[in-house]
Amino acid sequence: MPGLFPGRVVQVSDPRSIAGNRVSQGIIRRMLELGMKELTGESTVRTAWLKFIEPTDVVGIKINPSGAPACCSSPELVREIISALQDVRVPAHNIVVYDRYEYEMDIGSYQTLLPPGVRIEGIQEGFHDDSGYDPKVYCEARFFVEWETRSYMASLVAHGLTKIINVPTMKDHSASGVTGCLKNLGYGTFNNVARSHRAPYSFTDPLIGVMCSAEPLRSKAVLHIMDGTRQVWHGGPLTQVQDFIYPAGTLYLGTDPVAIDTIELEAIERKRRERGAPSVWDVDPKNITAKSEEFYHDPTKNLFYRRPGHIASAGKLGLGISDLKHIDHRVLAG
Repeated sequence: MPGLFPGRVVQVSDPRSIAGNRVSQGIIRRMLELGMKELTGESTVRTAWLKFIEPTDVVGIKINPSGAPACCSSPELVREIISALQDVRVPAHNIVVYDRYEYEMDIGSYQTLLPPGVRIEGIQEGFHDDSGYDPKVYCEARFFVEWETRSYMASLVAHGLTKIINVPTMKDHSASGVTGCLKNLGYGTFNNVARSHRAPYSFTDPLIGVMCSAEPLRSKAVLHIMDGTRQVWHGGPLTQVQDFIYPAGTLYLGTDPVAIDTIELEAIERKRRERGAPSVWDVDPKNITAKSEEFYHDPTKNLFYRRPGHIASAGKLGLGISDLKHIDHRVLAG
């Protein structure tokens, strides 16, 4: 990161791609193909994918099942990415769809909805399972008075994969402001991350960017495809309230996670303004609540002082471009 095309974000939108919270496989296929060719400048879909992936790669697809079933990385999109990988001769057993928590992947039914032969792996089975992490690869920082100041990288990422395709969802987040490419990668690769936010305070800025800077994660994450078919503008990352989930019908593609998250942040801010909700930058103490149920049903409330500045901080760490004036934002109709 920021990869082959720093600052370039390709947005492909088609309102027909989602209806009644159901995603159209055929339309998503066309959107993905358009986006990949525009991103790379290649004339065919296959040569576009070959800019990032070789047949000998072991490819991880980092999904975001958090918020399933209402809003998670769409199986329809993941199937199309798998199909594209197989078209460039990556065998099914070298494709790994993964996330931190196995139980969240179970809720999303990925095991039954993805093609046979593809590996589907949760890094940990429960909240206290650390067997899937490498004790020699870690980020260390102290925020509050936690006894464990290290977060360890998943062994799968450190040693098992050669390339990573990041497939985050488009959501606000009660602690980090938004959850996009950066948070999906960082907090989905390391353990012991909840220690960065203790209500009402959050240190997701700078931890998200620091984690994404860690090798070999930084070098292996070659492509980001944000699933914006659904846009959660409040209650993220876990909301099931349909009033807060807008059918945006959009994909965002790029190699620069900072640039994509900057565009995502602007889109979520715009939707919150339309709905009369405070900015994710809001620091008014009157809008903070200790009651999670109040937060999940009232868009004027939040659990933390959010830290959307983690995106710009990641830019300062060299992970990408956060200045809108320098982002090459290309908008296509599907």
